[in-house]
Amino acid sequence: MKTTKLLSVFAIIALLFTSCYHEDVYVDDYNSNYNNPAPTISINELLNSYELWYVDINQTIGYGETRFLQTAFTISFRNGLLYANNNLVGIGSQGNGFGIPVGYYDAYNMILDVDHDIDGFETFDVYKIDYNTIELYNPYNDTSYFLHGYQRASFDYDFVFYDNIHYFMQEYEAWEKTYTSNYGALNEFDNENYMQFLAGGNGSTFRSSQDATGMNINNLYWDYSGIYGIGDVNGNLYQKTLTLDYDYFDNEFFELSVINDSTIELFHNASGTLYEFKGRGYIQYLKTGTTTDKTKSSAEKKRVQRAAKKDNIRENTRIK
Repeated sequence: MKTTKLLSVFAIIALLFTSCYHEDVYVDDYNSNYNNPAPTISINELLNSYELWYVDINQTIGYGETRFLQTAFTISFRNGLLYANNNLVGIGSQGNGFGIPVGYYDAYNMILDVDHDIDGFETFDVYKIDYNTIELYNPYNDTSYFLHGYQRASFDYDFVFYDNIHYFMQEYEAWEKTYTSNYGALNEFDNENYMQFLAGGNGSTFRSSQDATGMNINNLYWDYSGIYGIGDVNGNLYQKTLTLDYDYFDNEFFELSVINDSTIELFHNASGTLYEFKGRGYIQYLKTGTTTDKTKSSAEKKRVQRAAKKDNIRENTRIK
């Protein structure tokens, strides 16, 4: 009887161990991934994946300077032609949003060669940072520029315009007063008929003239000068402030609005007077008429001639 019970216990235990046992199967997909690597895109596909590349100048790393990138708000790569929006005047409409053609490019093996119409030849190593960001590293000056990709339909041209409005003020040789409201207290600024905003960033030099309107801007006498600053208005993207810090007089403070690409409106807070100024002498950073009429074959010849120089740069300069 005891023997029978003991055998029964052994049989139950064996059954339990057998039912709990399972075999873990591990699939080694190394060879599968090796034979079928993740798809990659070429550098030309990468550069053409977005219609516009916004040059985020504040992200630049390095102490060098690549001029055509410094002056561009956006660049575009279109079938070997390089386009740029260098000016805020006309941004979004000039060249159907692409800007103007500024040179030629060639892209291969994550290398970008640019033959700029004005600034000449530059070569870059190209790195994909994330889904819409690329890095252009210039080995000649050891400086990296970071570009963010957008499609024209979703690109906020207005934001770029107002975020960089101090450059817009510099895109005319002078601003001529064309309107003074019949309301508001008399003040010294009533006598100012021309303004000029000189390049230099957010806080730059301005000059003003009391010459009569309608004069040739090349003959203006600049009576006063000082430093100007552009400020933001909380909650209003399309409103700015303008402060004129005269060298020998008190400051003048205005609310600044843009009527169109050539007209600004200044509301003088202290007097309650409204002024309008119109831009005279548009400064285009790369005039279409000054670009060289080149063919792809001539550009290719120039690239070949400069290939030795490029190779020497890459051999003697730190490459990431």
